[in-house]
Amino acid sequence: MYLFQFGLEPTSPVPVPASVAAGGADLFLPMVILAVLAGIGLLIGLLFLVRFFVRRRAEASKATFESVTILVTLPKFRREEDSERGASKEQVIETVGAAESFFSALGGLKAHHGLGHWFFGGDEQIAFEIVSHGKLIYFYITVHKELRELVEQQLSAAYPDAYLEQVEDYNIFTPTSVTLGSYLVLKRESVFPIKTYRKLEKDPLNAVTNVLAKLPETEGAAFQFLVRPTGTGWRSRAMKIVRNMQEGMSIEEAIVGKSKKGSKGGSGSGWIEASGLVGSGNSQTQPQQKEQQRRLSPLEEEAMKGLEEKASKAGMEVCIRLVASGATAASAETTLANMLNAFAQYNIYQYGNSFVKAVPYSKTKLLRQFIYRAFSEQHTITLNSEELASLWHLPTPWTDTPNIKWLGARKAPAPANVPGPDDGQIEIGYNMYRGVKTPVWIKTKDRQRHMYIIGKSGSGKSELISSMAIQDIKAGRGVCVVEPHGDLIEKILANVPRERVDDVIYFCPSDLDRPMGLNMLEAKDESMKDFAVQEMIAIFYKLFPPEMIGPMFEHHMRNAMLTLMSDPENPGSITDIPRMFSDTEFQNAWRAKVKDPVVMSYWVNEVDKTSDFHKSEMLGYLISKVGRFVENEMMRNIIGQQRNSFDFRDVMDQQKILLVNLSKGKTGDVNAELLGLIIVSKLQMAALGRADMPEEQRKDFYLYIDEFQNFITDSIATILSEARKYRLDLIIAHQYIGQLVKNNDTKIREAVFGNVGTMFTARVGPEDTETLEKVYAPEFSGYDLINSDKFTWYVKMIVDNAQIKPFTLNFNMPPAGDRDLAEAIKELSRLKYGRDRAIVSAEILERSAIGTSKAPTPPGETAF
Repeated sequence: MYLFQFGLEPTSPVPVPASVAAGGADLFLPMVILAVLAGIGLLIGLLFLVRFFVRRRAEASKATFESVTILVTLPKFRREEDSERGASKEQVIETVGAAESFFSALGGLKAHHGLGHWFFGGDEQIAFEIVSHGKLIYFYITVHKELRELVEQQLSAAYPDAYLEQVEDYNIFTPTSVTLGSYLVLKRESVFPIKTYRKLEKDPLNAVTNVLAKLPETEGAAFQFLVRPTGTGWRSRAMKIVRNMQEGMSIEEAIVGKSKKGSKGGSGSGWIEASGLVGSGNSQTQPQQKEQQRRLSPLEEEAMKGLEEKASKAGMEVCIRLVASGATAASAETTLANMLNAFAQYNIYQYGNSFVKAVPYSKTKLLRQFIYRAFSEQHTITLNSEELASLWHLPTPWTDTPNIKWLGARKAPAPANVPGPDDGQIEIGYNMYRGVKTPVWIKTKDRQRHMYIIGKSGSGKSELISSMAIQDIKAGRGVCVVEPHGDLIEKILANVPRERVDDVIYFCPSDLDRPMGLNMLEAKDESMKDFAVQEMIAIFYKLFPPEMIGPMFEHHMRNAMLTLMSDPENPGSITDIPRMFSDTEFQNAWRAKVKDPVVMSYWVNEVDKTSDFHKSEMLGYLISKVGRFVENEMMRNIIGQQRNSFDFRDVMDQQKILLVNLSKGKTGDVNAELLGLIIVSKLQMAALGRADMPEEQRKDFYLYIDEFQNFITDSIATILSEARKYRLDLIIAHQYIGQLVKNNDTKIREAVFGNVGTMFTARVGPEDTETLEKVYAPEFSGYDLINSDKFTWYVKMIVDNAQIKPFTLNFNMPPAGDRDLAEAIKELSRLKYGRDRAIVSAEILERSAIGTSKAPTPPGETAF
């Protein structure tokens, strides 16, 4: 070494001791190995660090963009008898077994492996959650988009009544809340079973949900079960333990795989026999070994049976996470402790498995994984389908926990042959079923079979009518809407297109300044006279109790009205009826126009030969029925005009828009009924008058009547059965079936249910279910009809004149429209069709002879 330092070159090598050289070689090799191992460790650590950040980012991306959260709800009672009796253990097992079938199907999914799956994580996990927030308990499923269809199909197969709705992710946290969480793992290996619903006396879900039932609105909690497919290694492990126990090992020995004597798999001489040094067929040693083999206790045999049963069913890897959010730390701790205690019912302590909590060192990590629904690998266990169904299943009809989010009523899909936009006339709504939205239209020829709408107040009848009527108006069709409230008419007016403004006739009795004329006794066709008179008699029967009418009233009124109709060019009106019996000159003037011998005979052979006393009695009897309308100025100025302000036949043939606002608050109940009855009768007369034109030239006219029972007589059966031929298509709505029965007369009810083609049923009362359930069974029960959601309809419609299966229907709310345009239409209509109040009053006064020089008839005397 020194020679090199002084630049000298040695002539011979310097000898190095052998011990020094050997020591250097021995030291160098371990250092190289340590350096290599350190490098590998560093690379592995770096790889795990990169994997951590990559997985963390992937979890956030999958939770935000690639997963969907589905709210699952069931009807509280699926059958009527469910609400009337409790459940036996067999019924609970049968019902919860649906969830086991569901998890068995998911257990068939393929478990993903490989470097890419290890590095980036998988997307096959499914989150099943029971969550309390906002004082309600919800059941959620969160799944990757690629698995959504499969999960929904399998869940629907297990729970046909379940309603699956994609929702925004829930939030149980508040800015000021205290949040705690924990995992649940198994005390023994996952191959050992827990107690399942088949061995529990009651539904285990009750203990889980009861913890959440009384949480305040400001607090929340969640049971989260993350599930993903697993391999078959756990099943092999279970069967290995079973084999070891069959060879006489205790459970502890079977788990380890060695007996107390230290040999694997059996007695101490097992390795000798395996080596072949001792013959296994020794007839003297085998019986002795069998006698020495340990016998299993009954509990151990039961444990072995449990292992076999668990391994016989589909298994899944599961991560159980519990999170509680409370207003204070104490409340959050209490809630979490109660949640943990709810799992004690599943424990099999000695020869099975039990749950133990595993509180992580980092609460932040737990909450992040909870939000992203990410697996915690160190807290993963294996459960089979039966065990999973015991932990998470949908509530049964007998679940007594309050505040569960139940489905108001069942839903059903629209049949495949419902008309769509390509072959339908108007869109009546859409069917939403299991996330699939199907627009539903109705054809013209099916609308000619009429439509019937029934539902409680506030169920959406007016909105449904306005939705269809507005479509008809915008399509240029003829429409009449009769409504007793006014709001529906206002909405339709605001949506009339500008090009149809001139087609609108707005009839509003409360417009006192410009009343429109409505004369029931105006009949252009001789053949319509008897029909008009009969309808007017039916109207009086509708307005007054039958005992106040009677055959004598009908007889006198019929002849009086026929007399007033004897001059088609200058007809009388209802307000003229009292004068017909009190003014001789007025009566004689009309009698001179009578051409019908039967009517003339009435005046000559009956009235003229009746004593003054009986005439006086009859006068009071008749006038008491008509007087209430004649004495009211608003009604007198409408029904007292000799001419109708518009031609009903022209309205139908020219496809005009007649909007009748019979607001009872402004018009009065009886007055509104009389006017509505007259208008509907006039439209019926106009429809029947279409017999004079070829059928192909008759254009469909759509008559919408809200609270229709107030505006129809017994002739509704004629409209429903015959007016279809003349293209008068009815859409009638009301609240409950009892409105169709008056004085035990069921003619109207029978006419409606016997003739209408398409029925819309919203939420109804229990009295109506007896009738309607027969229409919608077996798809829907009375419970469904009572508990349906707002703006949700059960529809039994006809397609091509054939009934199809009932289904649920929702509809889009019609737009608010242009209120200023609505007011302009009203003003235009009243100027075109209304008449000045002073002129109308003067004409009626002139015809009634009030204020003339002629002396009035003395009281108690008549001028018959």
